[in-house]
Amino acid sequence: MNTEILRVNNLSKSFANGEQVSQILKGISFTVYDGEFISISGPSGCGKSTLLNIMGLLDTPQSGEYYIDGLLVSDMDSNQRAKVRGNRIGFVFQSFNLIDEMTVLENVALPLKYRGDSLSTRHARALDCLEKVGLADKADLHPNQISGGQQQRVSIARALAGDSGIMLVDEPTGNLDSKNGDAIMALIKDLNQQGTTIVLVTHDPRYADMATRSIQLKDGTVVTANVEQVAQSC
Repeated sequence: MNTEILRVNNLSKSFANGEQVSQILKGISFTVYDGEFISISGPSGCGKSTLLNIMGLLDTPQSGEYYIDGLLVSDMDSNQRAKVRGNRIGFVFQSFNLIDEMTVLENVALPLKYRGDSLSTRHARALDCLEKVGLADKADLHPNQISGGQQQRVSIARALAGDSGIMLVDEPTGNLDSKNGDAIMALIKDLNQQGTTIVLVTHDPRYADMATRSIQLKDGTVVTANVEQVAQSC
């Protein structure tokens, strides 16, 4: 049986706007196994990006538990979460989140700087990751000198740089045309086939269907899941 690497158990999350409280996640539970490609889809406002932010340790739930490699991380403080995130999670954002003042190589190497790796190690690893996404020849350029599709490839290379083995991907094609979107999704699928565990949030059913397992959310709950290991806790 495949190794369990991510598990969310009865996660709930709400946001307050004045006296009004919106329940975004309502008791979400599922498990992700090593090497899987999972898609999370659903209509706008269903909670999928909030869920991914919790899984990426960028946010915390109001209740419930979240485990990475069997370790309870949902109750950790911010410094502990940052350490686990730096070692175990690669994140790809819809808006690329690249730093214009840095070169492509420096953007990819940035997570390794926070981790304390040497300059030579950072640059060697960043160049290797740029090679994997077909952009080694763009290493000395700045983000505003390359196309949107290339910028998203850089963000994927940055997520790969930490060699975490887990990549959380939030609407990676949202700012791209269909041709570039298809190319990015082909790259993500190829990375999964090379062993990276992928959790993808998408609104596009074509891309959701590329995953080996799909979870559909509606109004903060799981409404469909295509295997028995995924369950909704009520």
